Amino acid sequence: MKKSNVYVTQEIQGTSKGIPRINIMGATEYGKLHFLLPEQSQMIYSPAPLITQLRKGLKDFNDNDYLLLTGDPAIMAVAASIVSTINNGKFKLLKWDKQEFKYYPLDINLHQGGRSE
Repeated sequence: MKKSNVYVTQEIQGTSKGIPRINIMGATEYGKLHFLLPEQSQMIYSPAPLITQLRKGLKDFNDNDYLLLTGDPAIMAVAASIVSTINNGKFKLLKWDKQEFKYYPLDINLHQGGRSE
C-alpha cells in the first residue's frame, strides 16, 4: 500500500524564526507532511498565483491522503475545493481535538446523499 501524505496548507506561524506557534507533529501518524505554502502567504487581491501553487502541490492527492488545514481561511477553502475537484468530491482531513490532544481523520464526501443521521 502506498504511504499516505498529509498536505499542510501553510507552514505554521513562527516556523521561519524557528519557533512554530503550534506543534503538528502528531499528524505524521497519518503520513508524510508536505507544506504547500509559506507561512506568510495571504490570498488578498490576486489569488491566481496562490491557486496555481496549490494546484501544483495537490496534483497527486488521492484517497489515501489527508489535508491539514492551517493558516489563511481563504487558502484553506481553496485547497479543499481543489482536492474535492481532483478526487470526485471525496477527501480526508485531519481535525485537532482540543480535549484529547490528538488529530482525528474526517472523511468528507460532498456527493453523499443529503440526509443527516
